[in-house]
This record gives sequence, C-alpha cells and structure tokens, in this order.
Amino acid sequence: MDNLDKEILNEIQWTFPLTPKPYMEMAKKFGLSDQDMMQRLRVLKDAGIIRQISAIFDTRKLGYKSALVAMAIESEKLDYVANQVNRHPGVSHNYERNHEYNLWFTLAVPPGADLKTEIDKFSKLPGIKKTRLLPTIKLFKIGVKLEMVEEKKSDVKPSEEKKKITETKFIATEEEKNYIRELQKDLEIIERPFLKSSQKLGITEEQLLEKVKKYEEIGVMRRFAAILRHREVGFTANGMIVWKVPDERIEEVGEKLGAFPQISHCYQRPVYPDWPYSVFSMVHCKSIADAEEMAKQIQKQVEVNDYKILFSSREFKKTRVEYFVEHEFNIEDPITV
Repeated sequence: MDNLDKEILNEIQWTFPLTPKPYMEMAKKFGLSDQDMMQRLRVLKDAGIIRQISAIFDTRKLGYKSALVAMAIESEKLDYVANQVNRHPGVSHNYERNHEYNLWFTLAVPPGADLKTEIDKFSKLPGIKKTRLLPTIKLFKIGVKLEMVEEKKSDVKPSEEKKKITETKFIATEEEKNYIRELQKDLEIIERPFLKSSQKLGITEEQLLEKVKKYEEIGVMRRFAAILRHREVGFTANGMIVWKVPDERIEEVGEKLGAFPQISHCYQRPVYPDWPYSVFSMVHCKSIADAEEMAKQIQKQVEVNDYKILFSSREFKKTRVEYFVEHEFNIEDPITV
C-alpha cells in the first residue's frame, strides 16, 4: 500500500458517497480517474485488506436481540466447542482470549427468537465449565475506524462527539426486509454498483439511495462503509479493556470512554460474582505493548483503577450477521473428545 491507498482506506471506512456512481465521487476527491480509483480498491479487496463494502446496520433497531457470551472451557475441548459455536448463523465474532473465560463470542437472534434458548443449545457440548451471558445494558459507542496514516493519529483523549440520529420506531415489514437483504451484500466495485440491487427491488437507484439515507438518519443503519481486516493492515493487538466501575459512575465513565477516538466499542454489561467488570471497551493496536500503554493513558483520564485487558489470541470466526436470512440452528450431537 502506498500513502494514497492509506488515505483512501481512512476515508472509505467512515464515509461512502451515496450516489449512483460513488467511485466517481471518490475519484474526484482524491484527484484520480474513475478507473484508477476502482482499480486501487479492487487490489485492496483482492489482497484481503478490504473485507466488505456495505450497509452496517444497528442490530437492535432491526428488532434483533444480541449478547456477548463468555465461556470457560477445558483447554483440550476449546477447538471443538469453538467450531460448534461457529456453526450458529447468529454468531459473528468468536475469539479465544487470555483469561479463565477463554471463549468469547457475539450472538444475535431475529425478532421472536429467544437468546437464552439459543445459548442453551450449546450446553450439551463437552468441556464447558461456565457460561456468562453479557447482553448490552447501555451502548455508549460502536464504530471501528482504523487510523491508517501514522501522522493523523489522534491524541489519546476524549475528543469525539456522538453522532445525532432522529429517534423513530422502525418496523421491519417484508418490503423493508428485502431492502436490508440487498443492502447488506458486499458492494461490487463497478461504475454503477447499486443498479443491480435497485433493479431486483423494482425501484430506481435514486429511490434505493434515498432509502439508505433514511435508514442512516433514523439510526437503523450506522453507516455505509468499508470494513477492513484488522490483522492484514497491521492491527494485530485486539484488546478488550474491561473496567470495574462503581454503579454511580457507569454513565459518566461510559460516555467518556466512548469519546476516545481510539476506542471502537463501549458498552455497559451485567456483572457476576466472578466477573465484576461492568464497562467493556475495545482498542485495536499494532502491538500488545501499544495497547497496554494506551490503556494506561485512558485509565488516568477516566480514573478507574481496576481494569483488565483481554487480548484475542485466536480468531475462530469474524463475519457480518446476515439479517433476515436465518435458518433454525441445532447443535450436532457432541462427539467424545
């Protein structure tokens, strides 16, 4: 990658022109021809740096329920359990982390389904010692942006403002589900990438793009953007910083953590007798040492002394939840491991 590639990646992670010819708009911004811009993006995609370009939806606004799940698993059974968990269509992220709770995954279920029922399906698997269900109590921030240009790195301080959305109740009708099924697909790198979807839906490109803008305005869609593969661009230290925060400070600390540009996710989650950490935040750095130093700088500013960083040592699964395309999931009969 050259510096221009990095500048383009910075841009496309957060903003994408919602026009019939988006790559032409991007090309103008960077002083390139349309063909040069598309060729650069195709090379980055083929190299595995860009995972996907698509709408990024808000799971809860679509009526889904989701949770982070932590499991303590006997080490010799970890791979088997992880592979079984991966089979669930609602599991999007699944990692081994350096803790007694060594398997951490996210699970989303569609409207009408029950989270606990789905998690209980895993209970017959061998080697699971404990399971902790950690749904979001309060969302303070979600939105990964990897800073590709070293010179543009922000100071480690709470400097971001929250994006404003128009709060509106959203009903996922069959028509809306059809739009969402199309918009969550990986966008082709061609001159008019929205044309095929609009024709399939029986509307014009402009009508489809108006729908996308409306989804963003009401928060159903967080943004339309590119998702990068962290490790391929050098962000190998995926650190989950968990904070033991007194109840009366959770709101203040969560809001402050969410304002750090370096933090991509921040949530309040439930506590347990063996898990006292109520606020979760994510950082993505190029080394464990960098992440540990960043955590220290953040800790001084939020003034919470009791925290841990759990690093992912293995990635078992990382994908996007496919909304409104689920199939019923049943666990395979456990084998003797």
